Amino acid sequence: MKKSLFTFLFVVLSITLLAACGGTTKESTKENENAGSTLYDEVKQKGVLNIGTEGTYAPFSFHDASGKLTGYDVEVAEEVAKRLGVKANFMETQWDAIFAGLDSKRFDMIANQVGIQEDRQAKYDFSEPYTKTNAVLIIRENEKEIQKFEDIKGKKAAQTLTSNFGEIAQSYGAEIVKVDGFNQAVDLVVTKRVDGTFNDKLSALDYLKQKPDAPIKLIDEEKEVSKSALLFRKDSGQLVEEVNKALNEMKKDGTLKKISEKWFAEDVSQ
Repeated sequence: MKKSLFTFLFVVLSITLLAACGGTTKESTKENENAGSTLYDEVKQKGVLNIGTEGTYAPFSFHDASGKLTGYDVEVAEEVAKRLGVKANFMETQWDAIFAGLDSKRFDMIANQVGIQEDRQAKYDFSEPYTKTNAVLIIRENEKEIQKFEDIKGKKAAQTLTSNFGEIAQSYGAEIVKVDGFNQAVDLVVTKRVDGTFNDKLSALDYLKQKPDAPIKLIDEEKEVSKSALLFRKDSGQLVEEVNKALNEMKKDGTLKKISEKWFAEDVSQ
């Protein structure tokens, strides 16, 4: 009797241990599968590409009269997502917080005219460039003292702190007044709260196109062309490769040129 009871308990204990081991194996297998997945795999699985953008930076990323988010960068990113077979989900963030959003994995990618710079390349992955432009200095129409970049020394310039243009302003000795975006910078120039703003030539031309009576003018411009690209966290690997593939296809079949000409009446991607 004792022997039978011992045998019964031994069998029950063995089954319990095997079941536990089996569960552990399944859990371990699942963890290993997740550990081996890439950001691209996760994006494909979700069917969504989360994209950080300002939403206040015309004509690249802004809201039209109906309130719809639109712009050159928005359309480029939407087309890229479409070719990846996923939905583009835009998450609006002020420029000075946009990199932190990417770092914290709130976004998978930034589409907001991010200039390619060496210090950023050390920390982030860039796609192939999709915009080429240069910086200009925007001042009031009746301004007499400022005629070239060097004249901004000791004067106030409205800039987003982490942009290429903020760095240019600092390099010429300007006193920086922090702003959240292009429109705010121009407003400060117009209302005489700052003396000027270094900014993107394409944005400035578009602003004057929309507001031809605005009391501002563009003076001087950088000779060196700057290139902007989509931005990713470091080692985003296959996602960057697939985005580059999409961008190259867009260049070859004329889609990128078409989007560019819609917004600027010329191809700014080349």
